[in-house]
Amino acid sequence: MSRIGKKPINIPPKVQVSVEGRVLKAKGPKGELFMKLPDQIDLNIDNNIITFVRPNDEKKVKSLHGLSRALAANVIEGVVNGYSKTLQIIGVGYKAEMKGKRLILALGYSHQIMVVPPEGIDISSPSPNTIIVNGIDKQLVGQTAAVIRDLRPPEPYKGKGIRYENEYVRHKAGKTTAK
Repeated sequence: MSRIGKKPINIPPKVQVSVEGRVLKAKGPKGELFMKLPDQIDLNIDNNIITFVRPNDEKKVKSLHGLSRALAANVIEGVVNGYSKTLQIIGVGYKAEMKGKRLILALGYSHQIMVVPPEGIDISSPSPNTIIVNGIDKQLVGQTAAVIRDLRPPEPYKGKGIRYENEYVRHKAGKTTAK
């Protein structure tokens, strides 16, 4: 059996979980999220504990078993605590500022870049070199942070660009001069 798939998920007291057809719904203090279940995987809810069941031991079904359990755990964690990613901007003249809900970035291009957050995502910039992406959907928070990072990824010589907080950027040596 999948080691991740067979672990039960405890439902916190603040969360209401229901299953309608092949869709798992979780409603908590931060909001409501949905998750579509694969056809091969079934789930049982007993005494505020969710367990996932698979019909056989095919490789594809085994992988879906662990995946379904992990995604359901992310949904429940999201409606209780939410998710957050912090990005740092490093470089002379690189900065971020908020205009309403939109993020305006100056990243050394000839123009400023405007980022409009998708529905359910909150972007803030507490300082000109820090961006915080918040939301209840783990995948959407990570995707939004990755889109912002891809606008100017950190370069390996000086490390200038947008990076995740605590991300390690390997530095390269520059050109050596001929004598």
